[in-house]
Formats: sequence, structure tokens, C-alpha cells
Amino acid sequence: MNYIKILRLTFLISILTIFACDISNSQHDGWDKLDDIRKNIVPPTFQDKDFSIVDFGAIADGKTNSTEAFNKAILACNEAGGGRVIVPAGEFLTGSIHLKSNVNLHLEKNAIIKFSTNPEDYLPLVFTRWEGVECMNYSPLIYAYEQENIAVTGEGILDGQGANNNWWPWKGNKEDGWVDGMPHQKKGRDLLFQMAEDNVPPQERIMGEGFYLRPSFFQPYKSKNILVDGVTFKDSPMWFLNPVLCQNVTVQNLRIEGLGPNNDGCNPESSKDVLIKNCYFDTGDDCIAIKSGRNNDGRRVNVPSENIIIENCIMKEGHGGVVMGSEISGGVRNVYAQNCEMSSPHLDRALRFKTNAVRGGTIENIFLRNIKVGEIGEAVIKIDYFYEEGDKGKFMPTIRNVHVQNMISEKSKFAIWIKAFNNAPVTGFYLDNCIFNNVEKENVIENLKDYKFNSVIINNKIIKE
Repeated sequence: MNYIKILRLTFLISILTIFACDISNSQHDGWDKLDDIRKNIVPPTFQDKDFSIVDFGAIADGKTNSTEAFNKAILACNEAGGGRVIVPAGEFLTGSIHLKSNVNLHLEKNAIIKFSTNPEDYLPLVFTRWEGVECMNYSPLIYAYEQENIAVTGEGILDGQGANNNWWPWKGNKEDGWVDGMPHQKKGRDLLFQMAEDNVPPQERIMGEGFYLRPSFFQPYKSKNILVDGVTFKDSPMWFLNPVLCQNVTVQNLRIEGLGPNNDGCNPESSKDVLIKNCYFDTGDDCIAIKSGRNNDGRRVNVPSENIIIENCIMKEGHGGVVMGSEISGGVRNVYAQNCEMSSPHLDRALRFKTNAVRGGTIENIFLRNIKVGEIGEAVIKIDYFYEEGDKGKFMPTIRNVHVQNMISEKSKFAIWIKAFNNAPVTGFYLDNCIFNNVEKENVIENLKDYKFNSVIINNKIIKE
């Protein structure tokens, strides 16, 4: 990095800021709400009682299935009023773990939970959301339904063991282990989405065996007061963290590593009051993707994701750093991201919006500041109304009130790439004090209204529009 050049540019920006026309104060007002949102996000606390899985029959050989021991320890902890279920040092093999209220699953240092790659260990089917559509499917590796005060904490490793010889080939990609003649998810995925469009009740959308829809790693569902702290997640079958219809969620100090298909890092979905901080993401798909249900099913449930705080995170590989969509039919509002670092030639975008005229949904009040971007594979900021089905639908998406301040990127193909519909433009898009270096191509901007650029520099040139 040429620090002298950066210093000169910083000085130039400061001078320009003094003399430039003021951007409407409304673009900064949203940050005033951050502290009020933060006050509503309070991690749960637990009784000072410990229940070791070893005392319930778990064996630390990495081979003996200890599912029963995990579930017995969790039940005992719950019935005693709560506390910690302790996973001591060693390797423990298990199937699905179902958390109950007032239980903290705590991994001590050098503890490893290895999750079985046998789909039968994730039966019976549970009520879940799969790519934004409710159904009955394999249990997530860790699951909670209508529970309160739950946590996964500690210094250990949760290993989903996803690989090219299990789970990942179900995607149907040859690079993920699929070969001609092997089954994959397309038939089940298409059937599920069609059932949702046909208003088949979710409990009658029976997936599981023969449909090849991979489970997420940790999915609390209709739960509240959730903490995930300190642990490492590796190699999920599909998405890593996916709180659905949850409230008061704290995700902090995590290391999330998995380059498999759809290995999104953290996907809050139709959830409220969520804090994601001090996390490291190295993922095969979006690092953080905020969602709210897909198409007809998302509109049926009709619950947005709102009041999301993202701070002090590091994003390496992935399709996007901070992402809205694509399962966005219930809407997203009030997202705040600050003090994050993103860099990898295999990280495609820093800030990404993906929707279309089938998804619809309203995305509003999105605020980013103090974002350091190294190398990005495609566009630093991308807003795409033509994702997948594009304009072939009747539900016009709305994106408005997007503010980016103090962002510096060092290398990208595009700085800004925006394509909206003629009859549904992006409105209220503001860039303030942003520097984009080593940009290969000109901005792509189609159907953007009510926007302002203040002290924006691309390849050492001041950009006003």
C-alpha cells in the first residue's frame, strides 16, 4: 500500500468535505438509533450448574455416537432450571443436538464435536426453513424450536464434517463432489418451492430422505435470548448460523470456516435485534446474508429482519461480505455495519443486495461506515434486481435509504454496480468519504434516483455522479 498516496487522498477528502455542499442530514440520522437498538440486545445468563456429557455416557473417541448422551445431559440441565452442558477436551461424535431453554452448550478448550455425516442421524424430521421456505426436513445439526435463553459457547470446535464425499455433492456441482448419475437437490428443491407457491401447508411439505435438501448447522427457530460465543464452526452441510423468527440474538467472537456450497456464515432470517461482532468468516458463500423468506412463503409469514448490528468482523472468501437477500420477501430494515475488514480475490463483493420481481420485498435503512476493503473480485457495492428470475414477476422490490461512509477499497473490477428496474428505481443512495483504488471498469448505474456522492474518489479522480 502506498501510504503517502493515502495520506494525500485523506487530506484532499478533508478539504473537499469542508467546501462541498452538505449532503442532507437525513443520511446520518440513522446512526442515532444504533444505541437504542443495542440496548435491546442482551445475552442470556445461566445458573451456575454444570452437566458433563461424559457423566451421561459420552465417549471421547471420535467414533462412538454420543447423541443420546448429549440429549440426556441437555434434558437434565433444562429440568434442573438450566446451566451449562459441558463438553470436555476430546472428540465426540454425535447426530443432531436439540437445545432446550436455559441451556448453555459449553465446549471447553480442545473439545471437538464431530457431527455425523449419516443423514439418518438427523431424523425425525423437524419444522424448519430451507432456503426461505418452511417445511419438514432433516434436523439442523444444532436445533432449537420455541426455546428461550440458549447458548453455544466456549473455546472448542464444532465440525460439521461437510466434504466432497458427503452432504456437499447433494448440491449437484461437480466441483463439490457430484458426478453424473448421483442424486442431488434439484427435484426436491423445485418441489418444495412449488408447494409453497401452491399454498400447501408447511407441515405437509415433507422433505427428508430422497429429496437431498442439506440441513443448516445451527438453526434456532421461533426462539429468543440466544448467545453464540467463542467457538469455531467448520464445514457445514449448508448454511452455518441461521436464526429464524428469533429475537435478541448475540453472535460474537466466532471463527467460521467452510468453503462448501452455500456455506453462508451467518444468516439472520425474519429475526429482530441481532448483534454480530468480532467474528471471522472464510466461507464458500455469503459471509453474512440477511434474509426474510422466499417468494409466496416469505409473504405468507411476512416478518422482516430488522435491527441488525454488524461490527469488528473480518471477511475473507465468500460471495459477499454484508448481503441482503436473496430470500428477502418479508423485507429487511435497520442494518448497521461498522469497523469491518474485507479482503480476498475470492470475495466477490463487499456490500451486496440481491433480489428480483419474484422475491419483491422492501430493503431500507442500511448504514455502513469505517469499512476497509482490500481486494474484491467483482464490485465493491452491488445492487442487483436481476438476480435469478430478474424482472419476470409482479412483486416489485424496493431498496431505499442506503448510506456508506468512510469506505476504502484497494482493488476491484467495479466500484459501484447498480441495476434496478425502470419502474422501481433505487432511491436514497448516499456515499460519503469513500475511496476506491485500482478499479478496472467504469461504474454501472441503471435506475438510481435521489443519490448523492460526497468526497468520493475513484482511481484518484473525484466523482460526483
